[in-house]
Amino acid sequence: MDNVCGSPGGCACAGATVAPTTAPPVACINGVALHAAGQRPDDADLRQRAWTELLRQRAQAEGLLDAGDAAPADGVYSLNASQAIEALLALDVPLPQPDAAACRRYFDAHRARFAQGERVQARHILFAVTRGVDVNALRQRAEAVLIEVRADAVRFAAQAAALSNCPTGAAGGALGWLGAEDCAPEFAREVFGQPEVGVLPRLVHSRFGLHVVEVLAREPGTVPEFEAVHGAVASSLQHQAWNTALRQYLQRLAAEAAVEGIALDAATSPLVQ
Repeated sequence: MDNVCGSPGGCACAGATVAPTTAPPVACINGVALHAAGQRPDDADLRQRAWTELLRQRAQAEGLLDAGDAAPADGVYSLNASQAIEALLALDVPLPQPDAAACRRYFDAHRARFAQGERVQARHILFAVTRGVDVNALRQRAEAVLIEVRADAVRFAAQAAALSNCPTGAAGGALGWLGAEDCAPEFAREVFGQPEVGVLPRLVHSRFGLHVVEVLAREPGTVPEFEAVHGAVASSLQHQAWNTALRQYLQRLAAEAAVEGIALDAATSPLVQ
């Protein structure tokens, strides 16, 4: 038999059998593939496609979307499908309307979140989530760095310079003084309205990736009267309640569907990253 590696003079692999390459399984919802064979997306993208496909199929079942509107192989759904999903959610997951008493209780329990003029001096190390990245491996790396800089904050600037995927890494991750309006909302929710100073004990998730954050200083700002922020309080309660209702709705759809090649569990945050 010829050498498997083709090297002259023979080698240790001569006569060996080459194991066939096994392509990763295709994930499906009720038999509908979420991606092309051999082109499995990363876990976050795949979960997003799965939740959207569950909604697309339910919209078809409810007569909101033409039965001929097929699922795409690349995860990009048609305009008709997107509009049908919006109509479905408006019917099945209506936006809750919190009453004044609930808003008042929430405001009293979270007054700092509604402070105006609050500023934070911070620095960060960004582990960017990009297409094709191994999210689990990235999270493990970020968590390891978080543990390291919590134990020795003097290492923060050096680690930012070496590892951060943000241009601020060249300045040790320094973000300067920030107001909540200067940040992505999901980043601001984790950093503002809190008493913490120092390296935060958790990774901060944003649309850009995973952040190790150190708060160097805080200026608290002032808390307005409830009446001045009633609308913002109601919006916060609506957002939280709707996210919970959406998660429960999607989990119910998943429990009724034939889900193959992907785990859809309660820990994920469908469609509201």
